[in-house]
Amino acid sequence: MKHTIYLLSLGCAKNLVDSEVMAGAFERDGFVMVDEPAQAEAIVINTCGFIEAAKKESIAAILDMAAYKESGRCRVLAAVGCMPEKYAADMLEALPELDAVSGSRDYVGVSALLARKLGIAPSCPHSASGDSYLLRKLTTGAVAYLKIAEGCDNQCSYCLIPQLRGPYVSRPLEEIVAEAQRLLEAGIKEVVLIAQDTSCYGYDLYGRNRLADLLLAVAELPFAMIRLLYAYPDTLPENVLQVMAAHPNICHYLDVPVQHGADPILRAMNRNTSGQELLTALQRIRTYMPDIALRSTVMVGFPGETEEDFATLLDFLQQAQFDWLGAFAYSQEEDTPAAEMPGQIDEDIKQERLAQVMQLAAVITEKRLQRFVGQTLPVLAESPAEERGPGWFAGRSQYHAPEVDGVVYFQLPAGQAAVFGEIYAVQITDSEIYDLIGHVVSDNSLKRGE
Repeated sequence: MKHTIYLLSLGCAKNLVDSEVMAGAFERDGFVMVDEPAQAEAIVINTCGFIEAAKKESIAAILDMAAYKESGRCRVLAAVGCMPEKYAADMLEALPELDAVSGSRDYVGVSALLARKLGIAPSCPHSASGDSYLLRKLTTGAVAYLKIAEGCDNQCSYCLIPQLRGPYVSRPLEEIVAEAQRLLEAGIKEVVLIAQDTSCYGYDLYGRNRLADLLLAVAELPFAMIRLLYAYPDTLPENVLQVMAAHPNICHYLDVPVQHGADPILRAMNRNTSGQELLTALQRIRTYMPDIALRSTVMVGFPGETEEDFATLLDFLQQAQFDWLGAFAYSQEEDTPAAEMPGQIDEDIKQERLAQVMQLAAVITEKRLQRFVGQTLPVLAESPAEERGPGWFAGRSQYHAPEVDGVVYFQLPAGQAAVFGEIYAVQITDSEIYDLIGHVVSDNSLKRGE
């Protein structure tokens, strides 16, 4: 008899990679993954505990899935990942619906935990050994995330990540490149390198930064696009920019989370940089790659943020000219230094400031996108775009990261349909606030890396 599992993954792309590893371990141990929770004997929620809103979402998901213990086949409900890493005992006490919890240190071991709870013996009764990423069950089509490190050593005063994920641990370079090769063989066209902070890859393992070496090695593989996310701009080594500029299959794109632009707030956040140093770092990046698309994230309403600090942030954003910007209001997280700081900001003020930032960001993005009109861009086709009408499709260029940025809407010659996962040469004819519009050119020979 095959025992069934439904897995719900919440939170970031790093969580998604962990869920894919977990799913692979489940299948290795004889379980069958199902697409509907009503069909599952065991339901697993991979939780996020980064901020209060994420914790509430995880709790809501647990309660929603608990209903299947009454209406479905579910016999075991488990929560894993970031929340149990810190709050396991509290969760078991407050959520009696849960039958098991497991933290963020051994996703492969969840399989054996579920087997015990179900009263069965797994086909392979062993836990993680060697490269657990060998088990990954890919779930994201032609795109795959590639985790290069785990944890974080940056003690930002507002952040729980070191408590949830532990210290920064780089994966061996050879192991990452071997996984990249497997992804290529599986048909992946775009590989996205991620970590909590990719810009410090290698220090803990090799005694020096080896991000450029890693990028060079991955660039030797014929991926259409190689993307680097979550790099601190002020600590990104010069040789990384040189490698990015020299290899056409490495996207001219960086996600550089800056969090703020006012020096007093940056100091209070323990970010170890200044607004001017950040602007200088952004200019350095653009010197190597003038066409680069830069994405960032900022926080409003941090304790002690004055009207002057907020005005400085708006001015910083005007100068930085990020192509894409995410923003969120500060969340007061227990067991962080910022939670005890004086000058906590009222929620209504946070929301007013958040709205102003997003309004400014939309204006900047709309203006920045106009530079692509008239260009022909390689675009990875991903889905139909029925919202625009028959014959429309959606994809992404090197200037668009998965899930968080806009898209490129395009049409093919009449009667033709896009093959999802293929690269098309799209001439951009128009732009909207967040998206580009175009059509596939008759000579579809423009490919990333050619």
